Amino acid sequence: MQKTKNLDPLTTIAGLFSAYRDGSAKPTIVTQNYLAEIARLDPVLGAFQQVWAERAMAAAEAAERAMAGGYHTGPVHGIPFALKDIFHVKDTVTTCGSAAMLDRVATTTSTIGNRLTAAGGIILGKTKTVECAFGGWGTNQQMGTPMNPWDMQTHRVPGGSSSGSAVAVASGLAACGVGSDTGGSVRLPAAFCGLVGLKVTAGRLPTDGIMPLSQTPDTPGPIAQTVLGVATVVQFVIM
Repeated sequence: MQKTKNLDPLTTIAGLFSAYRDGSAKPTIVTQNYLAEIARLDPVLGAFQQVWAERAMAAAEAAERAMAGGYHTGPVHGIPFALKDIFHVKDTVTTCGSAAMLDRVATTTSTIGNRLTAAGGIILGKTKTVECAFGGWGTNQQMGTPMNPWDMQTHRVPGGSSSGSAVAVASGLAACGVGSDTGGSVRLPAAFCGLVGLKVTAGRLPTDGIMPLSQTPDTPGPIAQTVLGVATVVQFVIM
């Protein structure tokens, strides 16, 4: 993979928002492109636990119809996200990075997941995590360790535990990732993969529907390419 350090505007939240508003990009085409990149690169990178192609395209079509009618829900409308596989989404499997939970189907959707979709965000699928979100290197011997995309020759650790979310964003497989942070699980993979990640004040954001690690410091948090991207997600989606 040829990796550039110059940001493509159509891989950032602000760039996509602007392109949607001026009509130079459409959610269906953007989502198709992300799904194509996932199909091309993820067999090597291993960022995703599940890819929801049909579901993502249905959401993209709905966003496009809304935009064509002059209705915009905000700056994350039509933006493709990757969601860490400890967030419940109803009727889908939440493995929490454990082979023992491969058949664990969620009966509810986390508040954060609901807020993402209500804001028009397009969830591309679930991303890999350290088993039960416990570990800072990003390694998972049972379910696979995502490859840090900044070195495609040597398999370097991506940081954890929100490893897959960071790898997805850093390699252009998602415009933003949503992970969780107890003791560094958003901040570490963001730093390892050259991104921006935020841990908010504990208790500021709802954690219902997210696998608990430690109920006191657990927080959901975004991973994006820019500070503006992270701020946008916090302000318009998960707050």
